[in-house]
Amino acid sequence: MAKKEHVSETPATGFLRKEGVAFSEHPYAYEEHGGTAVSSQALGVAEHDVVKTLVMQDEAARPLIVLMHGDCKVSTKELARQIGCKKIEPCKPEVAQRHSGYLVGGTSPFGTRKALPVYVEESILALGKIYINGGRRGYLVGIAPGVLVDVLGAKPVQCALAD
Repeated sequence: MAKKEHVSETPATGFLRKEGVAFSEHPYAYEEHGGTAVSSQALGVAEHDVVKTLVMQDEAARPLIVLMHGDCKVSTKELARQIGCKKIEPCKPEVAQRHSGYLVGGTSPFGTRKALPVYVEESILALGKIYINGGRRGYLVGIAPGVLVDVLGAKPVQCALAD
């Protein structure tokens, strides 16, 4: 008897279900350091529609999440200017994991260990559907981008740099 592939629950999918958010599940073969290029190719979607979840910190080491197109980089200087900080930098992997509760490569903005401020590249909100980490390496969920603002209170920023 063939069984439909069901991906076990993660803190992220539990959070989305609790919030009543509709999402599709997209498991793929995770590749160490493959990033969004690998996941977008595996799903057959544009890398621009795959959103990476980046855990960063300000000058006082206060953590925050930045959601960025897979094919772009974050201008930390521009982000700091827009959110009123002196400096923004990526967290070290072990620090990011401590704040989010997720392994790097499997970080989701949903269901994080601590509630963190979330910033989203404004142009992501104009996409029809986005693919974002579902809380495990090799696992994305497809959602409407408005969910980021409605459920996470994500604040739009403009800090994308073409990769």
